[in-house]
Amino acid sequence: MLSQIGTLLIDSLGSLFVYVLLLRFHMQWLRAPFRNPIGEFVSALTNWLVVPVRRVVPDLFGLDLATLFLAWLAQALMMALLMSLRGYAFASAPGTAFLVLAAISAIELARISVNLLIGAAILQAVLSFVGPYSPLAPVLDVLTRRFYAPFRRFIPPIGSIDLSPLFLLIAAQVVIIMLEWLRRLVAAPF
Repeated sequence: MLSQIGTLLIDSLGSLFVYVLLLRFHMQWLRAPFRNPIGEFVSALTNWLVVPVRRVVPDLFGLDLATLFLAWLAQALMMALLMSLRGYAFASAPGTAFLVLAAISAIELARISVNLLIGAAILQAVLSFVGPYSPLAPVLDVLTRRFYAPFRRFIPPIGSIDLSPLFLLIAAQVVIIMLEWLRRLVAAPF
């Protein structure tokens, strides 16, 4: 019972923190405005940790590596804690366990990034019908515009309906399937 409660708490709180850190990373990478409810929430939740780490981990080519590093570290720590609760002994092969955990954490960050893109695309599609002038609309547009562009080049709107979100969702699902296959391949030693 305590193991299940611990698993629930670690997975829920850890995943929320990783998602928020990755959202911050993507918002900065894609130059999304932070003067909106989402940006203010993300900043308020992560500034306490990201700002000090930026002094040690510099940006590279406009990418906020401090935030990405923290997301990776939080994901790895969360996975290590969950594996410990399930009874995995890291002492048997600490070097291999560390490398596999580091690789799986990176793959999970890619999967979470794709999930964020899927969520933004779905939310943007819904808001385009019910509240096109919502304060979230500009953020969602910036987060998805770059990913819609390849589909919009080849798929014209049909009767003023843009089908690029549909094709983006299908492509995102294909990427998730490939990431899951890669995760299983890397996790084979466990």
